[in-house]
Amino acid sequence: MKKVTVIKIGGNIIDNPSELEQFLTDFSKIEGHKVLVHGGGKSATKMAESIGLVPQMIDGRRITDAAMLDVVVMIYAGQINKNIVAQLQSKNNNAIGFSGADGNLIQSTKRNHPTIDYGFVGDVKQVNTKLLATLLENEIVPVFCAITHDKKGQLLNTNADTIASELAIALSEVFEVTLTYCFEKQGVLSDSEDDSSVITEINEALYAQLKAEKVIHSGMIPKLDNCFNSLSKGVQTIKIGHHSMLQNSNILHTTIKL
Repeated sequence: MKKVTVIKIGGNIIDNPSELEQFLTDFSKIEGHKVLVHGGGKSATKMAESIGLVPQMIDGRRITDAAMLDVVVMIYAGQINKNIVAQLQSKNNNAIGFSGADGNLIQSTKRNHPTIDYGFVGDVKQVNTKLLATLLENEIVPVFCAITHDKKGQLLNTNADTIASELAIALSEVFEVTLTYCFEKQGVLSDSEDDSSVITEINEALYAQLKAEKVIHSGMIPKLDNCFNSLSKGVQTIKIGHHSMLQNSNILHTTIKL
């Protein structure tokens, strides 16, 4: 079975030009099929604040009203996505930027929560695995932003960690998939003040314990929820850590296992 690497990068890499450059250099050297998923939360927050909007977050998830949706589409699908694609082209990776609406690649439904109105936030419903596999087989490097659609003409802001997870799950029907979450830290930390306190391996029992002890909290919870969901649905390997691990497997990082 052919292999594919799905990598998600966070806003802290995107907001730092030299860090982004180094990440894209590392990413460009990965051999074989690969998919890149990016967020960009901090950039969107800065833009929103510059035009007088007050960003709202609940449990690491952004509340997206109509005005905020305009901002995230501009920043995610426009500025960030095309900048990344251009830089990958300069590194001889034939990248194409996508939202979920392009090619109907990721279809979502508007989130329906019993107590919280998340606004124009999408939960992934299905991935166009056939088209995605065709792109990969033709040596295209898909670069996804955190925007999907509902097939009724509405764009939806969608958690980038979730998109990476759902793409990995869909591709695991066709490929052997490694899902990697790259951010500014070396992995999941037992002490947020100590960058060397990396938890090298987390299984479901330890995850439950760390959540109960509040060692793992806020934005890391949806990330790890996605990880365990992905493993239960066919994804082979999941790693969380600094992008330096892409070219050096001995670099300290966190591996997620069932």
